Amino acid sequence: MNAPTRPIRFLLGDEMREVADADPNMTVLGYLRQQERRCGTKEGCGEGDCGACTVALGALEDGQLVYRAVNACIQLIGTLDGKQLLTIEDLADEDGALHACQQALVAHHGSQCGFCTPGFAMSLFALYHGQDRIDRNRINDALAGNLCRCTGYGPIIAAAQTMRDGGALDRFARRRGETIAKLRTLSEGKTAMLEGAGSSYYAPRSAGQLAALLERHPDATILAGGTDVGLWVTKQLRRLNTIIYIGDVDDLKRISVGERWIEIGAAVTYTEALATIEEHHPDLAALTRRLGSEQIRNAGTIGGNIANGSPIGDFPPPLIALGSRLVLRRGDRHRELPLEDFFLEYGRQDRQPGEFVAAIRVPIADPARQLRCYKISKRFDQDISAALGAFVLTLEAGRVQEIRICFGGMAGTPQRAPETEAALLGKPWNRDAIEAACGALARDYRPIGDMRASASYRMNVAANLLRKFFIETTEPQARLGVMAERRAAHEHA
Repeated sequence: MNAPTRPIRFLLGDEMREVADADPNMTVLGYLRQQERRCGTKEGCGEGDCGACTVALGALEDGQLVYRAVNACIQLIGTLDGKQLLTIEDLADEDGALHACQQALVAHHGSQCGFCTPGFAMSLFALYHGQDRIDRNRINDALAGNLCRCTGYGPIIAAAQTMRDGGALDRFARRRGETIAKLRTLSEGKTAMLEGAGSSYYAPRSAGQLAALLERHPDATILAGGTDVGLWVTKQLRRLNTIIYIGDVDDLKRISVGERWIEIGAAVTYTEALATIEEHHPDLAALTRRLGSEQIRNAGTIGGNIANGSPIGDFPPPLIALGSRLVLRRGDRHRELPLEDFFLEYGRQDRQPGEFVAAIRVPIADPARQLRCYKISKRFDQDISAALGAFVLTLEAGRVQEIRICFGGMAGTPQRAPETEAALLGKPWNRDAIEAACGALARDYRPIGDMRASASYRMNVAANLLRKFFIETTEPQARLGVMAERRAAHEHA
């Protein structure tokens, strides 16, 4: 039996919008500029990289209104359902007085050509409404996804540092209760639906509704954060005939911590998962902060990163090294498998038509196990990996009791290194064993060369990362030095 449906409903500023017949392939940026004639939001890269299109989305999280910055250029219009969309045109008061973040940009001369300025202002607005203390590290995180080619970041950082000097009670904070009440009326239990231009969009509210939809539409495109699917539309100019959005499925947005596993629902974003990850696996949390920009982390999901199956996805290697498991669902049937078995070959995963990723089970941290993640890319922030190495080690009496090594970017899928692991297992954890194991890497991998790195570079990097892992696990002062370098790089990025 088909679940009852309703149109897409959201707030644009303080005004309700109901959309039933728009093209589901339309981006939020296209809707703003073409339908609403709000041209303050700019298109720069069209791929979620430059931040010129940044808008703020207000959504209810545990009953509280939270504003997060996202890229309008790769968000599809249907994902606005149940949320408040704010653009640069919404920030000023009714009397024309600038918002504190805008006024700070003016006071510190934070704009020259002005093309990027609306995106910066919206990122600052989301930062203004965050609960975090606004220090330099937090500012760097918030602004890493906004690129400026003429002003320089000094004045913009100064604006961020001073915009709360008059307090943080703007009109959006004063109207918080009213906005929460409006959003609650939009979020009924029915499946939201959008049809137009020959395409259909569904946003189920429960895993049962999702499973039933996928049984009827097994070839549908499953949309999570849109940070990859959005590029299919904007860069590859693909038309998606049937889109099923999982971002409103409550069952898939939960994180639970048990005795053995952290279970992360497939629709949990990186931002939502970060605190739990940091508590249990700090090195994985450090990697999370380098995955895309804040706008990307606010939208992108761990489940989507896995289901996409990219050989250079950042999260699969450390999750595989930890021994994580994947929960899949098709109709009423569930199955569970080791994450490493999900990736079959380039572009092919062990997922049947109508089946979807429901959750990821990550082992609870064990003090005896040491995890390290190393991302190699040309930029510190917001860059795709050339190679990513993840290592898990357990020692007993100075010998290797357990070693799990997984690399991304070294094969057509994220891939373990069985020959290298075998060369280390049971051996003393010393330099001789490491050098012998480095020689085994060539039996595990045949990397390709591409625009990010040559094959020989990747092989050299893989061996050097294994050596780095050895040094950090045997020389505590080296690890302290690495942490200090990481903090310094973050502060001056």
